[in-house]
Amino acid sequence: MPIDAVVFDIGRVLIEWNPEGFFDARLGPERRKQLFAEVDLHEMNLGVDRGDDFRASVYALAERHPDWAEEIRHWHDSWIKMASPEIPHSVRLMRALQARGTPVFALTNFGIGTFEVARKTYPFFDEFDRAFVSGHLRTIKPEPAIYDHLERDTGVAPDRLLFTDDRPENIEAAAQRGWNTHLFTTPETWAKRLVAEGLLTPKEAA
Repeated sequence: MPIDAVVFDIGRVLIEWNPEGFFDARLGPERRKQLFAEVDLHEMNLGVDRGDDFRASVYALAERHPDWAEEIRHWHDSWIKMASPEIPHSVRLMRALQARGTPVFALTNFGIGTFEVARKTYPFFDEFDRAFVSGHLRTIKPEPAIYDHLERDTGVAPDRLLFTDDRPENIEAAAQRGWNTHLFTTPETWAKRLVAEGLLTPKEAA
């Protein structure tokens, strides 16, 4: 069955996402581990991905943990440093697909506020044919509703979609719906898959 559209996750596929590395550089690995053990930053971030207000969520968490308040506020104030840099080869693949006439959709767990911050840094965020952003949809991967949004709004049949994501649970949820999937590890292996599917030539995928 031919592929009619390609779906990209964003974090760790098109841009890096490494908050642990950011705090390692600030605090050292041991203090960072203590911070993440005492403060559930990732749970707070899931709320942002579901549509909670970005700044309000981070600053409220800082108020609840005064010993870590300054560091917690960096999740808002220095967020783009955790979500950088872009992954150039992946961005080239996205653009190469579109140059061949293949629509490219984003399906991403991303907050409303954080997505707007990223758009100012990464121009390619405005180049997707459609972007399905969890904060706006109020549902996150791997919940079925977010995949359903993409299917309904694009009208592309599940078996005509090819989806790449770095998280196995997100890939499995898509596969259960009949999507073609690729677990993202490196741009090079993703490029090989796109060539194998006949979507790009080796030269276009380089």
